[in-house]
Amino acid sequence: MASATTSTAVPPPATSGRSALVLAGFLLSIFAIGTAELLVGGLLPQIAAGLRVSVAGTGQLVTVYALGVVIGGPLITLVTARLPRKGLVLGLTALFVAGSLVCAVATSYGLLVAGRVLAALSHGTLFAVSIIVVTTIVPPERTGRAIAIVVSGLTVATVLGVPLGALLGQALGWRTPFLAVAVIAAAGCAVLAVAMPRTPAPATGIRSELRVLRRRPVLLAIATTAIGFAGTGTVLTYLVPLLVQVSGFSSGAASALLLAYGVGSLFGNLAAGRLTEVSPAMTVRIVFLALTVLLAALPFAAPSRPATVVAVLVFGLLATATIAPLQGLILQHAGDAPTLSVAVNVSGFNLANALGSALGGGLVAAGALRWTGLAGAALALAGLGLSWLATSRRP
Repeated sequence: MASATTSTAVPPPATSGRSALVLAGFLLSIFAIGTAELLVGGLLPQIAAGLRVSVAGTGQLVTVYALGVVIGGPLITLVTARLPRKGLVLGLTALFVAGSLVCAVATSYGLLVAGRVLAALSHGTLFAVSIIVVTTIVPPERTGRAIAIVVSGLTVATVLGVPLGALLGQALGWRTPFLAVAVIAAAGCAVLAVAMPRTPAPATGIRSELRVLRRRPVLLAIATTAIGFAGTGTVLTYLVPLLVQVSGFSSGAASALLLAYGVGSLFGNLAAGRLTEVSPAMTVRIVFLALTVLLAALPFAAPSRPATVVAVLVFGLLATATIAPLQGLILQHAGDAPTLSVAVNVSGFNLANALGSALGGGLVAAGALRWTGLAGAALALAGLGLSWLATSRRP
């Protein structure tokens, strides 16, 4: 994959040790924001009881954060388009830490909402800038793996961060996990403050970023994310009920399979990062094709426990394997002003999760839990078609 650096903000070559430190700093920061995004789901009863609000009202804290990412990410990216990258990264991480600390000390629902909004405003731009920065500090042939390492922060957050946060909340109170993610993000910020090279402010501005965003391949890649990745969300949101009610697994076995899914998604993401260095177009097509076949077969495998185990493990390998190649496609076509496009694509993943969850919820409400895989397959197939358009040679 071609290097996706900006022509005006390329840092001096970094040693392998310094590159590893920068990657570690971003990994910690992205792990923290990924954990914070989903943390409320595991703390609903405690937060609801502590602040004397309904569980449904508490659940809206997830929506508030998602809206902060979807709306705030592109806006913050535009406002900060001309800022030096290192100062921007440290400032955004500090904003996230501040928002998490507000959550940790919140004594009212309104204050908790304010903290969630503050933290969410940093999410989209920080994720986008981290992806762009890491591609400038490694050799061109390793950019796919660098992107995958950053993305793996979100995967590890899902596999370990959220469950551990829930356990911590049960043991020490719901405010403690928010304090923990603030500390982890602050540690990542400290590492980046020391290791991240300084770069001049980008010469490109808002107009350049908007012009790149309007390019056909970029728009199609973002559409591929928003629609194709929703196929994963349609099934994943209701995977545990499927395993228990259709496949007949116990709740404990279903949780173990969900953990196996998460571990598989970590390895799948890292493998996709390597393939992205060969060809992001080929990688994204193969993954969406495999997802389409797997999700279409899932309803028919679900009544058989052995077949379901295999399906869940393969699903884990494929679920996040689209992220690195889709970001790689955008960087490939975004030229010297990629930040806004990458930030909008991050919003696209959040929109995909919302769309998939809503569609799956409708099917479950209609008594079609077993058949969520077919809806997911249809969305993955649409993603495959869009990916072909996004990677065609037509300008």
